[in-house]
Amino acid sequence: RGGMGWALLAVGLLLAVYTLLRHGLRRVPPPRAPPALRGRTAIVTGGSGGIGAATALELARGGARVVLAARSAPRGEAAARRIRTETGNAEVRFMQLDLASLRSVRAFASAFLRQEPHLHLLINNAGVSAGGTTEDGFSLCFQVNHLGHFLLTQLLLPRLQDSAPSRVVIVASQAHCAGRLHPGTLGRPPSGLLSTFQDYCDSKLANVLHARELATRLQGTRVTCYAVHPGFVNTDLFRHAPLWLKPLFLPLVWLFFRDAAEGAETSLHCAAQPGLERFSGRYFADCCPREPWPLARDDRLAQALWEASERLVGL
Repeated sequence: RGGMGWALLAVGLLLAVYTLLRHGLRRVPPPRAPPALRGRTAIVTGGSGGIGAATALELARGGARVVLAARSAPRGEAAARRIRTETGNAEVRFMQLDLASLRSVRAFASAFLRQEPHLHLLINNAGVSAGGTTEDGFSLCFQVNHLGHFLLTQLLLPRLQDSAPSRVVIVASQAHCAGRLHPGTLGRPPSGLLSTFQDYCDSKLANVLHARELATRLQGTRVTCYAVHPGFVNTDLFRHAPLWLKPLFLPLVWLFFRDAAEGAETSLHCAAQPGLERFSGRYFADCCPREPWPLARDDRLAQALWEASERLVGL
């Protein structure tokens, strides 16, 4: 009986330490009331799951008309149904978008502009961390995370300007700190053992620089943009990680990573919080503006990235 008591005490202490670590080290922003967004239209890329679905849910709860832009029709339709049921907001729909295909990006933009008269919020949320090459000849990770979103934003920009005040939110990552961009070789997978990881970091640096240059070019238009770090979030982003690595990841994920709803907080803050216009082009984490790493503040690199991206996507 004494042994059992000690075992229970040990389990209790472990659970207490786990809870303290989990809730003390992740620094999750406090939950906020749903934003007031009635009469506003939003697109959320990657809206069928993870942070995207959590973001779309709260936008719909706030009364917005929400378009879930995602690759999988069954998952996208199911997510739209689930959000309509949970929020009572009938203005939630799915539209197919595959960011790994520039042809699909153009088709999506064309269909959206034909069917939807307004666009107030563009949440460039979708992301992958996988290796591989797209039908357009670019690395999968860099195209989905940056080039596809860059083209989408440019194609929808006239509608955002017509609907102003409007906002673009680009989901980046603290991983931008390890990014390095060479505009002359943009879109080619890096070489080396950690090429997929490097490609992911490069794409996240591109996200932060995209927001910075977009803000510069949109001055005076009442369209503002923000790059956000959602925190380290327990989603299926790293579902392509090697099998041998997953058992090492799992305890860290459960201990330190946020859930999708917590990860959506900073995107929602930048989409709906009044008074953020003066921070256009800035990088946010935990619902506050932060200084990104030095390369992400390089205006010449931001301009070079923009020009190279325009050329690669055929603008």
